[in-house]
Amino acid sequence: MGLFSFLKGIGKKVLPGREAEEITSDIRESLGDQVKDLQVTFSDGTVSISGTVDSVAAREKAVLLAGNVEGVEKVSDNINVVVPAPEPVFYTIEKGDSLSKIAKERYGDAMKWKELFEANREVIKDPDLIYPGQQIRIPELG
Repeated sequence: MGLFSFLKGIGKKVLPGREAEEITSDIRESLGDQVKDLQVTFSDGTVSISGTVDSVAAREKAVLLAGNVEGVEKVSDNINVVVPAPEPVFYTIEKGDSLSKIAKERYGDAMKWKELFEANREVIKDPDLIYPGQQIRIPELG
């Protein structure tokens, strides 16, 4: 749980005034029933999300889906994880980055880009299409 910052002018475009509904729809579409009792509100650039999940990955993905929306500056995460876990590690894409470059820096192996892509599939639809300012999660490797 916490407050996460995002770049307000970057991300998926939504109709003004429909941010909460669109984010709710995106989370439900992408994560299905992984988020129980999902509640989303939007006010003055801040999304507040709450609910219950069974994994840290589902929580992190919900936060990223909410934050990677144009007009969102902050995400107040009030999602409860059934199993305690470490705080998420998010990374902001910089100019010149690729998933293989990030994997090399974070894991010491450029071929681990596939794990980054799979961990962020809901946010990154094509591994060759990432953009500066976009945020992704860096999962722990098992």
